[in-house]
Amino acid sequence: MPLLVLAVRDELLMRPWEPPAEHWPRHPGVLGGIDLVAGGTWLAVDPAARRAAFVLNGRGRLAAEHGRRSRGDLPLLAAAGLPVPGDLRAFDPFYLITADISGAAMVGWDGETRTDTALPEGFTVIVNSGDDPAEPRAAHLLAALRATPRPDPAEGWGGWPVLAAGEGIDREDSRALILRHTFGDDLRYGSSSVTLLAIGPRLVRYDFAPVPDEPGPVSLTRIV
Repeated sequence: MPLLVLAVRDELLMRPWEPPAEHWPRHPGVLGGIDLVAGGTWLAVDPAARRAAFVLNGRGRLAAEHGRRSRGDLPLLAAAGLPVPGDLRAFDPFYLITADISGAAMVGWDGETRTDTALPEGFTVIVNSGDDPAEPRAAHLLAALRATPRPDPAEGWGGWPVLAAGEGIDREDSRALILRHTFGDDLRYGSSSVTLLAIGPRLVRYDFAPVPDEPGPVSLTRIV
């Protein structure tokens, strides 16, 4: 199984969304959860092509309000095998990872400069500052992944659901994979869903779970 992914979506918890399905007629066969505000997704999978793409918000200069495009369009294009726009000035900063059985690559955009990076074999954790292994969240997850036996998704996920549930770490801890923060007048931000994904020559497995408000196990549903 060349590719294993553990992905967490962090967002304002009041922002509406729906679980993974074929939500986009213009991209037949592409699966993902849909953001009901902008109509895009944070993670898209094309099981037939054995390709996935996911996006994280980055840091840097925001796009001009007029003509701004949703970053949620990018995983749909990439998972469908379509090129990322050459001119990225309409997008706020992001990191877009596209992966298949041959490897994974990341496009970074800080509002001024685009970077293209081939991700190496082994574990890589991407956070809002990019490939930043010293960032507390990334450092903790890297250590946890290395200490957890690699699962065989044909049989199950082994210890990965425990990692995906947050390992019992307080959700406001800087190391926590599963977040909860409150700003101002009860504006709540945090982890809204988790995905476990495996792509290989003979198997695509895509499991998804909403994150419960109270800490505890996640109830994964197999999509593919």
